[in-house]
Amino acid sequence: MSTSLTAPSVRRLRALARAELALLGRNRGVVVTALVVPLLLPFSVRPALDHVDLEKQGISVGAAMLTAGIGFSFLFAVYSALVNAYVARREELVLKRLRTGELTDIEILTGTALPTLAVGFAQALVLCAGCAALLGAGAPKAPYLALPGLVAGLVLSAALAALTATVTRTVESGQVTALPLVFGSMIGSGIMVPTEVMPEPLASVCELLPLSPAIRLVRGGWTGQLSAYEALGALATALAWTVVAVVAVRRWFRWEPRR
Repeated sequence: MSTSLTAPSVRRLRALARAELALLGRNRGVVVTALVVPLLLPFSVRPALDHVDLEKQGISVGAAMLTAGIGFSFLFAVYSALVNAYVARREELVLKRLRTGELTDIEILTGTALPTLAVGFAQALVLCAGCAALLGAGAPKAPYLALPGLVAGLVLSAALAALTATVTRTVESGQVTALPLVFGSMIGSGIMVPTEVMPEPLASVCELLPLSPAIRLVRGGWTGQLSAYEALGALATALAWTVVAVVAVRRWFRWEPRR
């Protein structure tokens, strides 16, 4: 695609992202949930980690808590925050008005998500630095796995947020419709307890959950114990979930208020 075609799209995305960032800053509840909760929740998993044999799997407590923090960023800084954003903009007719202009559907959804994705990415960097310095997590042994895992988790969280918004009638009900993925991911995707320490049959099922591949790649990036076969499998699963979510959003996303 030529520069003459991409430049207007970039300008439109930048303008929409700035407007969305301003709206995000005005919602104190969302800001607190997005910025503070993911930084505090990792400490809640420490008691659970004391009861599992992490050393046997080559996972340090610092690496486990770092992965938990990034997982909570996916769920709260990106997913939950974006469910509220998409539903709020739809119910306020913002999305409907945007569609009457030059913005394409993908630009509208992407521009709305960009500030939240930036917050999630920045938060992940802060968590990495903090855990490395304070919890002995150290530097990632396989950063080429951690970075794709982080990107996959952020992108999939945004796509799942748009999909969840299709079945969410109000901003208030978004706190309910987001719960299945939030709790399912916290328990089964290796956020609170690494899947490596779960019984094999249970771990095999949990590894198929939407955010499990991203969490596994991030943790594998720090431990360096993920084989090429396992890494490719996680990447393929993450890509498959992303494609499914994007196709579902393109088909079922609602642009007008649900009455």
